[in-house]
Amino acid sequence: MDVLLIPGFWLDGDSWQPVTDALVAAGHRPHPLTLPGKAPGESAAGIGLRDHVDAVIAAMDALPQPLVLVGHSGGGSIAWAAADARPGAVARVVLVDALPFPAGGPVNDELPVVGDAVPLPDWSVFEPDDLVDLDDALRARFAAIAVPEPARVASDPQQLHDDARFAVPVTIIACEFPAATVHEVIASEAAWGAELRRLHALEIVELPTGHWPQLTRPAELASVVTSVVVATAGAA
Repeated sequence: MDVLLIPGFWLDGDSWQPVTDALVAAGHRPHPLTLPGKAPGESAAGIGLRDHVDAVIAAMDALPQPLVLVGHSGGGSIAWAAADARPGAVARVVLVDALPFPAGGPVNDELPVVGDAVPLPDWSVFEPDDLVDLDDALRARFAAIAVPEPARVASDPQQLHDDARFAVPVTIIACEFPAATVHEVIASEAAWGAELRRLHALEIVELPTGHWPQLTRPAELASVVTSVVVATAGAA
């Protein structure tokens, strides 16, 4: 099965390497994406959230379907918008430490902007739960590979249009928040949990660590994603 891997903020397609290696070994076809404005030498000027969504849709349209979308963090919102645009093409959406945010709101408009981009902020900007297991060596590695995020990707409102997206099965790999928190959101009336409450099929897999499991628990993340893809392919 083809698997599109969408990185979160400050990361490119290479950040998925542990997962891509595991998927190839399991006989699947991973496609890690580096999104517009994040490749070496590219400018972030004028790049918005929809440009990233459209890049994923273009990649989907070029591949056999149905396929699996995997999105980490802010990449989860991009994956969900792509599933909204092509619900019949998606066998499953896998959200790595992310939730399916509803239309109208930004991914994160509180991050510090410099010019046209959001560079990786100082660690003090993040919550303690984000940084679990991210020791000094891993922080240095993250800083070395970090790519500034186009500012409008963080601040543009999410766009969703097709209720058929709710029929797409979703797996949440819960890292910094436990499964119980997801269930609490579903049971609440919080507006940002509206998408969760309308999903027809939701699976939650706990992988306790901080917000960047591809750095802190790469082998475990690769195993979980591969298991989900194998099960999805078997059910297709």
